Amino acid sequence: MANASSRKPPAAPPDYMPARVDPCLAMLVDKPPTGADWAFEVKWDGYRLAVHIEPHRVRIITRGGYDWTDRFPSIASAALQLEVQSAILDGEAVVLDEQGRSDFGMLQRALGRRPASHAPDEIIFFAFDLLYLDGCDLRRLPQRERRRLLEQVLNGRDDAIRLSEEVEADGDEFLRIACAHGIEGIIAKHRERPYRPGRRSDWLKITCTRRDSFATVGYKPSVVSGAMGRLLLAARRGGELVYVGGCGTGWTQAESRKLREVLQEIATDSPAVNLKRKSAVFCEPVLVAEVEYRAWTDEGKLRHPSFKGIRERADDATVYELK
Repeated sequence: MANASSRKPPAAPPDYMPARVDPCLAMLVDKPPTGADWAFEVKWDGYRLAVHIEPHRVRIITRGGYDWTDRFPSIASAALQLEVQSAILDGEAVVLDEQGRSDFGMLQRALGRRPASHAPDEIIFFAFDLLYLDGCDLRRLPQRERRRLLEQVLNGRDDAIRLSEEVEADGDEFLRIACAHGIEGIIAKHRERPYRPGRRSDWLKITCTRRDSFATVGYKPSVVSGAMGRLLLAARRGGELVYVGGCGTGWTQAESRKLREVLQEIATDSPAVNLKRKSAVFCEPVLVAEVEYRAWTDEGKLRHPSFKGIRERADDATVYELK
């Protein structure tokens, strides 16, 4: 590892170490940017954290400003081993599955208070930015310089704190490979930009989406007269339908009203799924909704579903089959 003097930026009066830093947030876009000014990383699916390393303690702060140090003991312990006097690391706490992919459900189980199949010491903090180092506020520096310093601080580490690797690749190709491997998406960062709080175009996120067909088994009315609040969806498991969540986006108000009228015509008092929802209107499962979504939750529900269209089951529409 390089010594402290070799990794520090040019000498300057000591900067005040902030008690909390509002995080830089990535803007969602449809396609990766192009050009040499952009660096790419994997998009981790976990909890965004800032690890504050101070002379006599470590504090782990959530994106919302809560102190969760006691919930991440392995990360706090690893932070004390870093050869720094003071630092703020920005990154994501994750639990990795057998394929090395971050799994939010596994992370939630590891953090749960009840006995779980995943222990807190399985949680890994992938650091992707360095905001403060040994008396110097680095947020004003360009991303490429902050990255260089971060790599030196975390050089060769393989414990509970690790470097989130940059990937030297074309953005479109990296996204294709990431999606093919079941990764949530990728992040693009402009190499010349400082670290600024809030959602900006300095950082971009491009997510992998899935699209499948699900049986419509009912809806929940909207508070808006004549509109629909949520479409209730089901997948097939064996010879029965299983509820997989509700979808409340993807349509205009006019489309929502029309869809509610169509579903009202096939309403039934005998739900096709084992589900009780207050104010829900159940219908015969003769229509299939095309839905775009990010992934599956740990409870077997669709994550971030968005409605794309609807067809009749008779129209050779294959309902998603749960494994």
